[in-house]
Amino acid sequence: MQVISIKTTNNPAIIKFELDEFIIKTTNFEFKNIDETKESPLAKQLFFLPFVKTVYISGNFIAIEKFSIVEWQDVQDDVAAQINDFISDGGVILNIDEVAQNKKQPITIYAETTPNPAVLKFVSNKLLTKTALECKNIDETAAAPIARELFKFPFVKEIFIDENYISITKFAVNEWEEITLELRTFIKEYLENGNVAIDETAIVKTEGHQKQQEGYFDKLDTTSQQIINIIEEYVKPAVQSDGGNIVFESFDATEKRVKVILQGACSGCPSSTFTLKNGIENMLKDMLKDNDIIVEAVNG
Repeated sequence: MQVISIKTTNNPAIIKFELDEFIIKTTNFEFKNIDETKESPLAKQLFFLPFVKTVYISGNFIAIEKFSIVEWQDVQDDVAAQINDFISDGGVILNIDEVAQNKKQPITIYAETTPNPAVLKFVSNKLLTKTALECKNIDETAAAPIARELFKFPFVKEIFIDENYISITKFAVNEWEEITLELRTFIKEYLENGNVAIDETAIVKTEGHQKQQEGYFDKLDTTSQQIINIIEEYVKPAVQSDGGNIVFESFDATEKRVKVILQGACSGCPSSTFTLKNGIENMLKDMLKDNDIIVEAVNG
């Protein structure tokens, strides 16, 4: 009989169910729906539970991200029991033959320039993460195995990962034409070998991450909510296309001051702070009918 330990994570929507032995040692798996579970009969079984959003399998644990229709304390013991019963009855957690067959998946990676000459954007045909993550150095890569490997290149200074792209900031010692092919090849081979870019169960929920959650938005004043909606709809898509990100930080109703944080290619870009500040400022003044609004842009 398996010993299954229930462990919380930094993400309240995700619980880990740890086993007393390894499931798989070299690869992580993420299943976002039942159609993706060919490699894992257990994941397929778990998706019959209506609150299961995503299933992760790595090392000695199965992690589950839930929808908000239930609380973990109400269902976690039943899920642990179901996993235990499945394994005890001879159920297969991972179909190793399928894993070996599907391990190498064709990945396309291409490089795009950004307005920041120190940053290049590497775009994948595969979703890399649902949670944007910025790594200023190798000590910040606990949740980003691919970033940890990329920092081993001596010319890599900073890394920003969001959706299907990786923005890499280089040191000035090398020109992009000298290193682009090497980076593109590494990223392509890393992903094709079944490695994950981001382990979302390991992301430390910083104050910045908390501010991206629905619960935080609901507690804000009406003007702050309007500002966030304008940024999300009209500003962020353009910023992301340039390999960056913009995050609402705060709104001071007394000073009419909006503070935003720039990440990825936008962070430290010679022109982005001025361009974005004035562009957002003019947009907010126009859409909120308030000419006193001031925008302060801060590099992440």
